[in-house]
Amino acid sequence: MAPRTQQQISVLVMSTLAFTVCFAVWMMFAVIGIPIKNELQLNETQFGLLVATPVLTGSLVRLPLGMWTDKFGGRLVYFALMLSTVIPIYLIAYATQFWHFLVIGLFVGLAGGSFSVGIAYCARWFSKAKQGTAMGIFGAGNSGAALTKFVAPAIVLAYGWAMVPKVYAVAMLVTALLFWFFTYDDPGHKVPAHVTVRDQLEALKDPAVWKYCQYYSIVFGGYVALALWMTKYYVSEYGFDLKSAALLAAAFSLPGGVLRAVGGWMSDKWGAHRVTWWVLWVSWICLFIMSYPQTEFTVRTVTGPQTYHIYLSPTVFTILLFTVGVAFAFGKASVFKYISDEYPHNIGVVSGIVGLIGGLGGFLLPVMFGALVDLTGVRSSAFMLMYGVIWVSLIWMYTTEVRKLDWIKKKKPAPADVLE
Repeated sequence: MAPRTQQQISVLVMSTLAFTVCFAVWMMFAVIGIPIKNELQLNETQFGLLVATPVLTGSLVRLPLGMWTDKFGGRLVYFALMLSTVIPIYLIAYATQFWHFLVIGLFVGLAGGSFSVGIAYCARWFSKAKQGTAMGIFGAGNSGAALTKFVAPAIVLAYGWAMVPKVYAVAMLVTALLFWFFTYDDPGHKVPAHVTVRDQLEALKDPAVWKYCQYYSIVFGGYVALALWMTKYYVSEYGFDLKSAALLAAAFSLPGGVLRAVGGWMSDKWGAHRVTWWVLWVSWICLFIMSYPQTEFTVRTVTGPQTYHIYLSPTVFTILLFTVGVAFAFGKASVFKYISDEYPHNIGVVSGIVGLIGGLGGFLLPVMFGALVDLTGVRSSAFMLMYGVIWVSLIWMYTTEVRKLDWIKKKKPAPADVLE
């Protein structure tokens, strides 16, 4: 039997690798969806549904997967989950109609459920003081979204979009086998046999769990939505070709994944509340600026009419997008630091609930992005929507956490509405 430290490192490394591959598969339609859209002549709403369909099942299965992880152990559940997606991924290459992609996409989306399995599996191998960092490193597997931005366009240009799912199916199979042979089981990480499903679902009655769901719906759901949407946004708004647009979109996807490990360390050092509070404010400011659509207006001056054009250049827009990606990376880690601190004994269930709602945000937002563009004709309406979601999170955090801390500093009992 390998030493405990070696087991911890092996579990963390292989789980992160597996999550990276799963996330790359989950985000596959962000790239291949563009040639499919042109081939099937889809409108914006249909495109949003196409890229978001895998996110739906990947979100819905997070709660049962988290419960099974607590019950049967992360290693077995993770391995079985990866194997279950190999054939559906491969079948995408042979789809020819819109409904084919939607149905197969539902099964491919199971890969997205890997998060609630891996986060609970990894966290239990580490002490509480190091869990934030460990979960942050694991969560860096979100960079699979950026991996797809780099790899998939090259495959599309060289061999056509149908080759992408074939390559990804082989990658998933190999990753599943490597994971099984280089990870370990610890029976002590499983919940006692007498704990029932009803007992596990008691967490749904906790208001704090729903608050963390709201936070995660923007830092993760928003991340997934923008990772799916940005390649097309660069093509439509600025006229870039597919390869250039995907590389620019990676300016959001890559830091939004890799820097999650830094967010975990920051959460261990300064606490989940402080990190999340600043994440929401930075994102709110950036999205406010990004929301402003390209505008032309004419002003009557003493010398005659003067026309002005206000817009974000690709450079300024990419800098803002990069900043949001960094903020979301930190936020994804800090939200799960809340969970590991407050729910150490049922982290699989709570992470499944929070991951489910966050993932549903990743499903609903791209569909709503497309619908808003079809209804308004304004592409930046996507950022207007996300700006509003963050505003809700800021208000909720202020009323339940910031005010409570202020009363604690004053050494006075907080009012009942603050303690709820």
